[in-house]
Amino acid sequence: MKKWTAALFLFLFAVCLAAGCGTGNDPNSVVVLNYGKYFDPDMIDRFEEETGITVKYEEYESPEEMYAKYKAGSIHYDVVCTSDYIIQKLIQEKETLEIDFNNIPEYSNIDPVYINYCKNFDRQNCYTLPYFFGTVGILYDTKQVDPTKADTWNILWDDTYSGQIIMENSVRDTYMVAQKLLGASCNTTDMDILDRSLDLLLAQKPLVQAYLTDETADLMAVGNAALAEVYSGEAAYAQTMNSDLAFSVPKEGSNMWVDAWFIPKTCQNKKNAELFLNYLCRSDVGMANFEYVYYATPNKAVFDQLDPKVQNDETIFPSTKTLDNCEFFQPLDEITTNYYTELWEALKSY
Repeated sequence: MKKWTAALFLFLFAVCLAAGCGTGNDPNSVVVLNYGKYFDPDMIDRFEEETGITVKYEEYESPEEMYAKYKAGSIHYDVVCTSDYIIQKLIQEKETLEIDFNNIPEYSNIDPVYINYCKNFDRQNCYTLPYFFGTVGILYDTKQVDPTKADTWNILWDDTYSGQIIMENSVRDTYMVAQKLLGASCNTTDMDILDRSLDLLLAQKPLVQAYLTDETADLMAVGNAALAEVYSGEAAYAQTMNSDLAFSVPKEGSNMWVDAWFIPKTCQNKKNAELFLNYLCRSDVGMANFEYVYYATPNKAVFDQLDPKVQNDETIFPSTKTLDNCEFFQPLDEITTNYYTELWEALKSY
């Protein structure tokens, strides 16, 4: 996903603190935490104009960063958007409040198909509201890469493309690729599989140009790499700039993800939080956010207005067959989480 740099994040954090986002939230405000560049700024302005409620908006880079910030407890967030497995972890830790969907009539715009997918991390569908969804796959330059060979993660180990491969700067996403090649689940806690995954990634590393997040789509669009592991939305964005790019979800399987909103127990303005959630479910707001982010929307009212070419673009809206071959990430136990950290440090320092 497209996220801001750590330096800018720290600046925003300082501004947010200065604005009073900590203890004792203004009752006429709503404190929002979201991924960077994941909400049309004009829609925030419109919400403030329509409701008179001040939005104190903060952004972050990775799910793990969001979790650490939330657990630090220095800011009382009213509503948060993040990835499925982190939400599941917070639900297990009893850090979430049930959403009163009676206060969110526009929720009827959300396609039940994707509400049902949320049961993978919110079994009762009572804590979350899906925002965007997608897959992880391979974005490749068709002028350099044979499409018939781009249907497998193995191509990311092909020394033909040495120095032309970009991987995600994300421990779970990067290790997922190796795990799928080993025929394992991306939620494995088997230490042998994890060690073998590291071996695979270490063998690949000499071929890797960089481990990136924000820059990948732009680099691929201008031809600075041949292959990249990317989120589907990033792939769709890159394709708008370069028609020679194609996207594949490999046959070994991948990760399906849902980014969703939830109300944390730190919430001090639940009424405002639910008003904000209702607002983002509106078709006009949902369309503006879709056009800004360009990730797959679960908002059926938005989908029904899209050009058929966009509706049928499997980079943005993967087929059921593709999704059925993907797994959701699950939260890992503390021992495995710590081991992942060690493995990631080993890979990056090699």
